[in-house]
Amino acid sequence: MKKIFTLLPALLIISQLFTQNSLTSADWQADLDFLKKAVHDDYPFLFKKITAAEWDAEVDKLYKAIPTMQQHEIIAGFGRIVASFKYGHTAMGWGHIPIQSHLVPLNLYWFSDGIYVEGCRKDYAETLGARLLKVEGIPVEKALEAVRPLTSVENEQFFKAYGLDMLLAPEALHAQGVTRSLKKTITLTLERDGKVIEKAFDTIEATRLPRSYSLITPGDEWLSVRDQSATPLYLKNLDKIYYFEYLPEYKTVYVRHSQIQDENDDPIPAFYERVFDFIEKNDVEKLVLDVRLNGGGNNYKNKPVVTGLIRCDKINQPGKLIVILGRRTFSACQNLVNEIDTYTNAIFVGEPTSENINFYGDNQRVELPNSKIPVFLSFAWWQDKPQWENADWLAPDIAVEMSFNDYRSNRDPVLETALNITSDGLIADPMAYLKELFMAKKMGELKSEAARMIADPRYKFTNFEGQLNDAGYNLMRSGQMDAAFSVFQLNTELFPGSANAWDSFGEVNWKIGKKEEAIRLYNKAITLDPDGSVGDNARNMLKQIQGSK
Repeated sequence: MKKIFTLLPALLIISQLFTQNSLTSADWQADLDFLKKAVHDDYPFLFKKITAAEWDAEVDKLYKAIPTMQQHEIIAGFGRIVASFKYGHTAMGWGHIPIQSHLVPLNLYWFSDGIYVEGCRKDYAETLGARLLKVEGIPVEKALEAVRPLTSVENEQFFKAYGLDMLLAPEALHAQGVTRSLKKTITLTLERDGKVIEKAFDTIEATRLPRSYSLITPGDEWLSVRDQSATPLYLKNLDKIYYFEYLPEYKTVYVRHSQIQDENDDPIPAFYERVFDFIEKNDVEKLVLDVRLNGGGNNYKNKPVVTGLIRCDKINQPGKLIVILGRRTFSACQNLVNEIDTYTNAIFVGEPTSENINFYGDNQRVELPNSKIPVFLSFAWWQDKPQWENADWLAPDIAVEMSFNDYRSNRDPVLETALNITSDGLIADPMAYLKELFMAKKMGELKSEAARMIADPRYKFTNFEGQLNDAGYNLMRSGQMDAAFSVFQLNTELFPGSANAWDSFGEVNWKIGKKEEAIRLYNKAITLDPDGSVGDNARNMLKQIQGSK
């Protein structure tokens, strides 16, 4: 059974001045040794995205630096070590120990057009709705890059959902080099209504913000930028885990399901029995299942949802079953959407999920002996898809993101898209469509259609380059060298700035005996990525070619 995993506010994952100040450098080093041994002895399988040698090197680096570090820097160092596994369920448990941390009293949200102040304490009302430009004079992009290593991110979506608090925590900013010293005030550069505001914010002792699903719930002390005179469907009834509503103008049943847990008085099987009964007995043509807020729970409770969708012939048809994904779709809900993807005709709309398709989930608590910090280390491998279908996320078939003005005015472009989808002319699986053109030897049409879809924002999260590259290697491994050559060549034409595309094209040229052309292509890859891993691989391949002459 998948354990319930509660994601704490990100600033509580790093920061941090213990109320107990008696720990010596030797105590911290002993805790680090304990963690290192525990990982190697009991969790060596976590070395997938980082090698054991790379991880040990970072641990040793922190060990040597501890005597020169302040306490919050040491704790941030532990956070980086744990986050380097890049599994969302493997994280530091700062919410379980007495700490004193600080934050700027704002709530940030990453919209399609930037990071904005979505909510704030009332004494900073003039900043509500402002777009964040700089943190302590550093462009926000650079500040994000600096604090990102503190979050156990699986992909960019996870960081968008859970990493922004780092920009408001002075301990995090100092530990990651954004500020030169630990400060009580943080200066932000903001833009509102075309005017640039540079303001120094007094930080406060960190508490849980009055927010639900990353969004501020306004009250006596806090303001929300969203117009409170109306509520979009995905934010209605947030006191309930799930609810459904019939939209007669669209002949659509809308379900918002935001945890994989039972309501006390309405368990999941009973709820979905009512949903499917309503669909069968009423004039319903479409079901929209909205899991964009769903951070998981118990994946053994997914069965009634999946089996109900499979059995519902009225809905389980192209264009009639729409699933809305988002940056909070995680954990047991990742399992749910994986199964829906495999066993139904669902079309996915919105943003990618924040979990890898296959991932390490359930975690166990490992308490460090001196600091008593609990570290949660994942132990269960969840593989819903074959390894060749694994990816950083489940991407939507149709990409739709929300802008700041959409949110502020209660417009939901994601739901609007879902409600207006039809099966006519819809390419739900772009790569399958391109494969059909390839098999029919319609190369001109293949190239033009691929270029059209790459430029279409609806497919912005489809990794055309990576999937074409994989297809080329699959063909090459099966001995279909001419076909592989065509696919790799197409990839260079579609993505001329990609070092990896040229590197792969170089490999197929070498394999078919075109060594001089392979040398030229590998050199092009090096030019495009002189200091990166692709450039390194190309140099190694050139050595092999030269050694084979």
